[in-house]
Amino acid sequence: MDREYRKGLHEIAPGVHAYLQPDGSWGWSNAGLIVGDGTSALFDTLFDLRLTRQMLDAMAPLTAGAPITTVVNSHANGDHCYGNELVAGDGVEIISAAAAREEMREVPPAAVARLAAADALPPVLGAYVRRIFGPFQFDGIELTLPTRTFDGPELAVDVGGRRLELLRLGPAHTGGDVIGWLPAERVVFAGDLLFIGGTPIVWAGPVSNWVAACDRMLGLGAEVYVPGHGPLTDAAGVSAVRDYLSFIEKGIRDRFAAGLAPGEAIAELDAAIDQTPFSEWTDRERIVVSVHTIWTSLDPDYQRPDLATIFGGMAQNDAARRGGRN
Repeated sequence: MDREYRKGLHEIAPGVHAYLQPDGSWGWSNAGLIVGDGTSALFDTLFDLRLTRQMLDAMAPLTAGAPITTVVNSHANGDHCYGNELVAGDGVEIISAAAAREEMREVPPAAVARLAAADALPPVLGAYVRRIFGPFQFDGIELTLPTRTFDGPELAVDVGGRRLELLRLGPAHTGGDVIGWLPAERVVFAGDLLFIGGTPIVWAGPVSNWVAACDRMLGLGAEVYVPGHGPLTDAAGVSAVRDYLSFIEKGIRDRFAAGLAPGEAIAELDAAIDQTPFSEWTDRERIVVSVHTIWTSLDPDYQRPDLATIFGGMAQNDAARRGGRN
């Protein structure tokens, strides 16, 4: 099995492939291909049409005799669904959790394109947005929604004789997180319930659900876990994500109980992370989002800042860590 972390298609079990995109930071997501008898399933598309087309071209030798007839979107973030239009069509079913389909409407490609092209942003925020969104091309993407959704705990899909179990484990990272489990092959496609080597970001919560999702994934006993971002991993990688989430939730709860404001909690928790193994993970500024998300669960009267303000906070946090070199 190929476990090298390099861009492209990697066979991780017979007929099961991961498509990896180093370095796994903002927008550089992974996907998967399950090849069955005469048909295939694609787990997630990518952030723009150019990258999705590259991926589909790399898969073409495998899908020529087993065309993609099922597409799964693990959740609503654009780096896992904006390429849907390239695989949509007659005879193709695009599946997601019902909550994910609704969330996709909230942040269409045009909205990200406007943010990425905003020249009038404050300097620090502008530099940050250009760094994380600049490599991608959002113009001309047509929002293509799932054609089938489910609300139950799981949905079994037949992929040319292979059993793919879709397990709805959200809300956690987002409102509609779904993983793909191949019990015969012992492979999990985790979507963004796993960031390996990168800092998880809690857009929806509750964190307790995400910790429970990690426990559920560990309980499956998979041999390979394909994260939404980062290299292939095993149970140790899943446990590390669970430990990070438990660490920040306790840290935020403790600081809330001590009467700190969210900004103070962010600063203290950021300093505390410096003393942990999580300090080496990329995109540490995402703690800003997680603090605001968790704060809303602790204080019913707390008004979470709008998206522009939250991105501004991440930009400031990132610039401070980089020593103002943005």
